[in-house]
This record gives sequence, structure tokens and C-alpha cells, in this order.
Amino acid sequence: MPADKFPPFPSARPTQPAPSGDGGPPVLTVSALNQSVARMLERTFPLIWVKGEISNFTRAASGHWYFNLKDDGAQVRAVMFKGRAQYAGFMPREGDKVEVRTLVTLYAPRGDYQLNVEAIRKSGVGDLYAAFLQLKEKLEREGLFDRDAKRALPLFPRRIGIVTSPQAAALRDVLTTLRRRAPHVEVVLYPTPVQGEGSAQRIAAAIDTASARAECDVLLVCRGGGSIEDLWSFNEEVVARAIAGCAMPVISGVGHETDFTIADFAADLRAPTPTAAAELAATAREDWMAGLRDHAQDLTRALRRSLTEKAQTVDWLSRRLVNPGAYIQHERVKLLALQTRLSHATRVPLTRMQHRLQQLSTRLAHQLPDTTHARRDVADLARRLHGAFAARQLRERQALAGLNAQLELLSPQRTLERGYAIVADRNGRVMHSPAELAARSEVTIRLAQGSAEVGISSVQPRLD
Repeated sequence: MPADKFPPFPSARPTQPAPSGDGGPPVLTVSALNQSVARMLERTFPLIWVKGEISNFTRAASGHWYFNLKDDGAQVRAVMFKGRAQYAGFMPREGDKVEVRTLVTLYAPRGDYQLNVEAIRKSGVGDLYAAFLQLKEKLEREGLFDRDAKRALPLFPRRIGIVTSPQAAALRDVLTTLRRRAPHVEVVLYPTPVQGEGSAQRIAAAIDTASARAECDVLLVCRGGGSIEDLWSFNEEVVARAIAGCAMPVISGVGHETDFTIADFAADLRAPTPTAAAELAATAREDWMAGLRDHAQDLTRALRRSLTEKAQTVDWLSRRLVNPGAYIQHERVKLLALQTRLSHATRVPLTRMQHRLQQLSTRLAHQLPDTTHARRDVADLARRLHGAFAARQLRERQALAGLNAQLELLSPQRTLERGYAIVADRNGRVMHSPAELAARSEVTIRLAQGSAEVGISSVQPRLD
């Protein structure tokens, strides 16, 4: 912070200032001055991050760390007490570039300005963490970490693949765990370095190889614990995409329980440690055997219960079973009774209906009138009607013959047969006068035996 940006210094007010002998301003003791400066520094500078190089590092018998933090132009003393140092995660060495989260204070007994360190990390870790968050956010937006896309682990894996270094202690832990829990499961190792330059690409290549071979049911990507730099290969985008594109489910077991990498989010399941990854990949054989024994016992009990129930059913049915001859005789008796009921049910209504029909017939015979005279009258009227109809039909036929003869006399055809003709123009209009004829015109002359088209050369009207 620039000097002109600092807040104004608070006034130093010792608890019991020594009065001056001549009545002037109070005189401060050295202790009071150092205490006031220490309070002023602590109020002015809250917890801040400071970057520098370790020098003169000393680890005291009490567990406290004492060192100088320097750069090219200056240095400052620093102390990190045991209660904070035990959570550092690494032991600083001479020349290490570090970043410390510190409170600026003053060691009052000596009057030395120093840093009271609360947390320490290797220089660049802050940038790595920022890169971690940036990549995590990017891949999360792409849906690479979508929970709905996570695949379930196979219930009975027959072959488990492991992507790790052959020299890694994590591999021995995983193999020991699998041998103890599931000795029947085959293990395929896809060797690759797990840290160092180019290791991320080689890890991704090993995952792609396992995916292309498709010889395993589940794949473990694991390594032991370490600093964030040691685990950084598993924070690379190429590894995350290889895990997401793998053909089989992937379990990530990288570092310790508190370590999280991008590979953990891309995998189908995250295990806190490599050993835990092995435990998740294969259920213990003893657990399966115990489960099978329980199922066998349940099946045996169910079978015995079913046999007992069937035996009781057979006993009950045997008590109900009767002699076939007796059963047939019983059914015959029932059939005879049903026949008797059926005969009675049909005969009684039929007798009743016949009696009713006879009564109605008798009543009808008494109610019918005598139609003999009426029938004779109807027959006589029918004869008279037939005679009158025949006489009228004869008269009508004679009248029709007379009209037909008259029609024959007046028929145009009979007139044409006597030598006459009908003259008509092209439109079929009959001509009655020579004045209607015109020279060089055509007319149609209809005769008794047909018609002819005639051309008129000249017209000379003549009245005879």
C-alpha cells in the first residue's frame, strides 16, 4: 500500500505516561512505545498475502518456525507458530518461493517488525487454484460434470483396469485391497507417469487405450497424495475429457480425502483415496458369499414352507375325494329330480294354455254371425258386375274401332298414297303457296314412299 494511502496513525497513549519534570508533554517508555506501534500495525494491516523467498529457516524444538521472507530489494522476519505450522502440508526449505497469509506486527521485547504467519503455500499455488476454478467452471458449463450422465458401476465386474504409475505406492494399495476383497477379479494395468511434464497427455492416452480395448468392466484412475503441483496432471482438461469419453465407468481415486481434482468431477464416481476406489470397484467376495448364504437360507425356508402348504392342500383334497360310483349315483339322482321338475314345469302351463284356448274357441263360435245370405248376395252382385263390365268393354272396343277408321281416312300418309306430296324448305317449314318458293333454292318433297331434295330453277305462279 503506498504511503499516501495509509490511514492516519492513531495517537499513542500509554496507560501511565511518565510526566515530564518541567510540566511538558508526557514521556513514553520504550515498552509503551513498542506496544502502541504493535497495535497500530495490527489495526492498519489486516490479514494479507505476502510473497517472497525463504531464508534462514529454523524449526525450533517447540515446533515453531522462524525464517526471513525476502525479495531482491528487502527482507522481513517471520514466525509461524506450531499450531499453524502443523497444517502447512509441507516443510519449507531454503530458497523456496512461498506466499504467506500473515498479520503485520511488532515483537515488543526487541522492537523488531515481523510477520505473524497463519498460512503458507508454495508460490504460484494461488494461480493454480484460479486456473483450477476457471477450468472447472468451463467444463461444468459444457455439461461434462452433469450428474444425469454419470454411469452406474457394474454389480459383478470380472476385470478391473487401473491407470497409474507402476512405481506408485497407490498401485500396491489398490492391488492389495483387490486381492483381499475380490481375488477372483482380473486386473489390467495401463501404466503411465502420474506427475511431471507431459504426464497429463500420457494419462489421457492410457485412458483412451483402455476405452478402445474395452476389455475391462470398470476403470480406476488413481495416485497417492501430494501437493497441488504433484496432483496437477489430474487437473488438466485433456484428462477430464478422456475420462468423460471413456467407454466404461471410471472411478477417480486421486490424493487424500481432502484433495479434489478436475478428474474427480469428470469421473462417474469419486473415491477419497486409491484404496477406497478399489473398495468401491469390487464388492468383497465374503460379502457376496454371505449374501448368497442368506439367500440360500431364505430359499430353503420358502421351499419348506411351500412344501408344507402343498401337503396340507393334498390332505384337504383327499378328505373331499369320494368314490366315483357313489358320485355318479348321486348325480343320477340329481338328474332325475331335475327331469321331474322340468316335466312338471312344462306340462302344467301347456295344459292351462290348452284349456284357455278351448274356452276362447267356444266364445268365438257363439259370437260369429250367420253369413250364408250375405255370401249369396255377394255372389249375385259379382255376377252382375262381371256382365256389366263385359258389355261396357264391348261398347268401348266398337267405339275405338270407329275412331280408328276415321283416323285412317284423315291420315297424311293415306293422302300421300293417293298421289299428293308435301313441300318444305330447308328448315322443315311446310310451304302452302308458290309465292313462298324462290328461284335457285332447294326444297324437300315428301312422297308416300320417301322424300327427295329438289332444286328450283324458276318459279311461275299459276292459279288453276
